Amino acid sequence: MASESSPSDPAAWLALLDWRRQISALYARVRELRDSDPPAAHALWQAERNRLFRAHSQSPLLPEARADFVSLPCWPYDPALAFSAPVEFLPLERLDIPSSTGQAMPLVRFGRVELPVGTLDVYWIDVYGGGVFLPFRDAGSGHESYGGGRYLLDTAKSADLGSAPGGALVLDFNFAFHPSCFYDPRWSCPLAPPRNVLDVAVRAGERAS
Repeated sequence: MASESSPSDPAAWLALLDWRRQISALYARVRELRDSDPPAAHALWQAERNRLFRAHSQSPLLPEARADFVSLPCWPYDPALAFSAPVEFLPLERLDIPSSTGQAMPLVRFGRVELPVGTLDVYWIDVYGGGVFLPFRDAGSGHESYGGGRYLLDTAKSADLGSAPGGALVLDFNFAFHPSCFYDPRWSCPLAPPRNVLDVAVRAGERAS
């Protein structure tokens, strides 16, 4: 989840709409392909994000970074870091977490997932539209990846890998991505809360370089 101040150019609203439509369509294709061929789904995810970051007017990249842009650095697909897990529901807990610009983001913690790499709380973004949100930091955050964490799910922005049979969430760290503020400080992005810090380094998904 990321936001920025209102664009001064009215056409930018429609450009942002187009960006979100393309991201939504991408994740629909990823969910369909991942069931039969996860590495191919990952390759598609990388290729399409690279295309959008390179050419779309709403790319999070700074304009000066786009001229020489080739691809977002990612670790190779690792099936050992692809999981699905049921959500253990917990009493609702409302909290505000800090964003990259110091603004508070209201969340509701409603559950947690137990994964081989550790336990992560699962949140609902408590603003208009809402969405399931699962940010995390790991032992590599701050040098191998963004110190503020990465996102595993952000369904408000269509970053949704779907559900496994029985309703378990698909939580594939190979699709973990940096928030937009990693590329441009104009974006305001919620940071991973202290309870969502893993003790191990997760070398999957997007990396710093």
